[in-house]
Amino acid sequence: MSEDAYDPGTEGARMSFADAMSYGDYLNLDGLLAQQKPLSGAHDEMLFIIQHQTSELWMKLAIHELAAARSAMNAGQMSHVFKMLARVSRIFEQLNNAWDVLRTMTPADYTRFRDALGPSSGFQSYQYRMIEYILGNRNPNMLKPHAHSPEVQQMLQAELARPSFYDDVIRLLFVTIDGPDADVPAPQLGQPHKPVEAVQEKWTQVYQDVDRWWTLYELGEKLVDLEDYFRRWRFNHVTTVERVIGFKRGTGGTSGVQYLRRMLEVELFPELWHLRGGL
Repeated sequence: MSEDAYDPGTEGARMSFADAMSYGDYLNLDGLLAQQKPLSGAHDEMLFIIQHQTSELWMKLAIHELAAARSAMNAGQMSHVFKMLARVSRIFEQLNNAWDVLRTMTPADYTRFRDALGPSSGFQSYQYRMIEYILGNRNPNMLKPHAHSPEVQQMLQAELARPSFYDDVIRLLFVTIDGPDADVPAPQLGQPHKPVEAVQEKWTQVYQDVDRWWTLYELGEKLVDLEDYFRRWRFNHVTTVERVIGFKRGTGGTSGVQYLRRMLEVELFPELWHLRGGL
């Protein structure tokens, strides 16, 4: 876009840019590009920093989209919801591709600056935690890594105290099929979502008559698509960590690869996956 804006063969070539807002001004590039501050002399630390900073930027956008999707769904604007959920899936596809760059760092490269990280770890990413909490994987014990930041902890606690995005989906599912007096399962506040038989039965009803319940069917598939990309991100995280540090403990005190492998077993929307075997 910047090249199109400055075409030497147009009137733009004679414009004065001295007082105009520039590309760098709009994006605050000076501030953004000043945030990469390696603590060691190791060449690969820059890669490590940029990988994680850009991941946090993509997660910020994912939270932005999920918050908007939640509001749109509660307002009945389902076409908006579908677009935003599709965008979140593509965000996780982008995050998946980033692992390929980090994998160019060898174990020998990483050991040259690992000590400079101290106890810091991706385990402490509050934005990743927020994404999990919004979607329904709500382990209150995971608030502990954020105890040093009361503001962050309060924000995460507020999310735990409200129905998750998936709780809102379940409410929509029941009310759409059974009407406003539907017997909606209670939100699973402050804990990871566990499969509910009545929820799976409702989703099965949708998948057995997709023409009648097309909007719910499309919503279900958008959620499965999102979790599919999310699972791939977790898997790529595991294999990248195993490739770089093997089975050493993580810098944040976790068991490293063993902890990440346990996370592969987490299901965000279990009923949508379990119903498939019975269709």
